[in-house]
Amino acid sequence: MSKAPPVIVGGGPAGAAAAIALARSGVCATLLERLERMGDTICGGFLSWRTVERIAALGIDPASLGGHDVRTLALFIGAREWTAALPAPAMGLSRIRLDSALLDHAAAQGADVRRGVAVRAVEGTDLTLASGATLQPESLFLATGKTDLRGVNRDRGGSGSGADPELGLRLRLPQSAARARLIGGRIELHLFDRGYLGLVCQEDGSVNACMAVRKSRLQEADGKADDLFAQLAMASPALADRLTDMPCRVRIDAIGNVPYGWRARDTRPGLFRLGDQAAVIPSVAGEGVGIALASAQSAVAHWLENGAAGARLHQHAFAGRAAMPLLLAGLVKGLGSRPSLARALIGVPGATDIVARLTRLG
Repeated sequence: MSKAPPVIVGGGPAGAAAAIALARSGVCATLLERLERMGDTICGGFLSWRTVERIAALGIDPASLGGHDVRTLALFIGAREWTAALPAPAMGLSRIRLDSALLDHAAAQGADVRRGVAVRAVEGTDLTLASGATLQPESLFLATGKTDLRGVNRDRGGSGSGADPELGLRLRLPQSAARARLIGGRIELHLFDRGYLGLVCQEDGSVNACMAVRKSRLQEADGKADDLFAQLAMASPALADRLTDMPCRVRIDAIGNVPYGWRARDTRPGLFRLGDQAAVIPSVAGEGVGIALASAQSAVAHWLENGAAGARLHQHAFAGRAAMPLLLAGLVKGLGSRPSLARALIGVPGATDIVARLTRLG
């Protein structure tokens, strides 16, 4: 069967991983990335042990990335703290470091990586670029993360819809000896009413703070993210210790209406959805990059076997694989609003380890 190489839109982990896998199978795909140089993003910053394994399978030595070693999960609800060893070593790594390494590796493997090329719209699998030029691939790998393109918008299911949508906030806390001592080799999850905050050290000693919060909770802080962080610190001694020297005017990145829990259950012929365009796992699970890499692997396998006709097979299969991790991650993120239930569940011996394993994508 003759197959024209697919075009990949998006140079994040999903798009780069697909380009690498295709190149290693002898297929030179064209990858379009709108940025000239990769930047940091709101989501990501923690690589689970399963994700570290997937990176190694792409031909990249995880140790070469220089990430921060993470071996423990710490969960905070109110004044209570629970800890558990992770099933295997994980990593704290900035997205700018990860994305740059993956995209450079894709180019080195032979993929046709074109930076600074923005796509404005999609019709079928035809692309209209910002320059006005058009491309008409038989197969399109859509890997634009949480950003939708005109013509292939996701239906807004999941927690990004309704009267009280979920928002994503991220800030980078500067290097601090006290903060490094408190967090150390842990991934911390601080659950609170209508939201949660994840903390993990990065390769440069800074701390990535990633929050998902309902709009109503932010509105109670007059819509000011700085005030929300201050309120949370006042309510939690553990957070107060970690935010004690937080700059008064730190840059806080934000994204609205994140559809956590959404899955693409179907697709059109030739359109393969990858990463957050395939499934959006609540960031409390720390498996967003894992979803990206696993979806790329699935899309490439189905394309190599069936060409453009493999799109629906990929989407159906991947939606099934992602169902349980998304469901469990959604339950975990709701524990902050149900402290009594949270204490009962976490008190079960081995519960934290079981949840950590079942929120990974097999």
